[in-house]
Amino acid sequence: MPKLAKQYEQRYSYYNYEEVSQNVVAVPRKYRDYEPRPHVVSRRPIKRNTAKIERNRRISQLVSVSVLLLLGIFVLPSGFKNISRSIFTKNPYPSITVDYKQIVYPSLPYLNNNLFLDELMLSGAELKKPQMSTLPTGQEMTSLENQLDYLSTLYPRIHPSIFVWDYNTKNFADINGEELFSAASIIKIPVLLQLFKSIEAGQVSLTDTMPLTEYYRSEGSGDLQFKAENSNYSLDTLARVMITNSDNSATNMIMSQIGSMTDVNRGIKDWGLNQTHVKNWLPDLAGTNHTTARDLARMLYNIDNPKFLSPSSTEKIFEYMGQVKNNRLIQAGLGDGAKFHHKTGDIGKMLGDAGIVTMPSGNKYIVVILANRPYNSPDGKDFIVKASEIIYNYMNGIR
Repeated sequence: MPKLAKQYEQRYSYYNYEEVSQNVVAVPRKYRDYEPRPHVVSRRPIKRNTAKIERNRRISQLVSVSVLLLLGIFVLPSGFKNISRSIFTKNPYPSITVDYKQIVYPSLPYLNNNLFLDELMLSGAELKKPQMSTLPTGQEMTSLENQLDYLSTLYPRIHPSIFVWDYNTKNFADINGEELFSAASIIKIPVLLQLFKSIEAGQVSLTDTMPLTEYYRSEGSGDLQFKAENSNYSLDTLARVMITNSDNSATNMIMSQIGSMTDVNRGIKDWGLNQTHVKNWLPDLAGTNHTTARDLARMLYNIDNPKFLSPSSTEKIFEYMGQVKNNRLIQAGLGDGAKFHHKTGDIGKMLGDAGIVTMPSGNKYIVVILANRPYNSPDGKDFIVKASEIIYNYMNGIR
């Protein structure tokens, strides 16, 4: 190794102190063998200054008592004067009032579903006994259902919902009776029932009048849309043309008069119906207003229920429903001499009819036929007429 490199190595490298060179001073052995002793914690008891602790405790108690005295002397009397005393004394400023209901229920002005004594309410969570009676059901008429099922195979583009109920035997036939369908103008049946419930509650009267404005004028069925603006019509006239002519403008006027769609839907819930709902003003061409064949049958059954409607209301409703001008659906399949109180519906994709048939023998039955179809397909009408004929013959004893 070169001499210069050897000197560098000796100067900067770590030395092995076990080997002492001639040029390095050896570390004394007594330091090399030294091992530090472990730290020993003293276990002598710590003396506590009990007098000082007791003095601090007394000071903290004194401070707490002082704070309570200050609250009792200064804060509580002021609170009683400004808050509590106002509960027991007369308001010196009677013109200034506070709407406590608005404070407790801040969302009520825009989140409500009921109106009682001019007070908005959010109700529906409470359980009430349904106002409508349920249909008492006997045996299922399977033979009739089989005939209707076979008819459906002949009309593959038609999807039906049918419900039939016999007044005498309580027997019934049900094909897709719980399935949700667009109601079309058959939704006018619950609107009519709610109108008479409002009349019986003293909210409106059949003699009340209201003007036809552009707000209510609606296209579709009915002649009211072509009448002069601000023409006055009684609720009796509006109810009549709503049912007999299926007038959409009259329907919207009636719904507005009895509390809008909210009141109708509230009534439907109170009746005990869960599948019928009004979501749109008429004409509801999109089919957003819904119902089922079973719901409609229950409504028809309760028209002459004295626990639901008064006899005078029942008589008036049957008067309207006995003069429906559209006789091309269920009525076209009935025999001679049969009477039919009903309401039809047609929005292109759905055609339907619902009512009460009284045969010449005096026997009665409820029949509801709803048919989803290709838009305006004549198959819908043909199916309903033939289904009505099958049902009438069966109920008349012709198998």
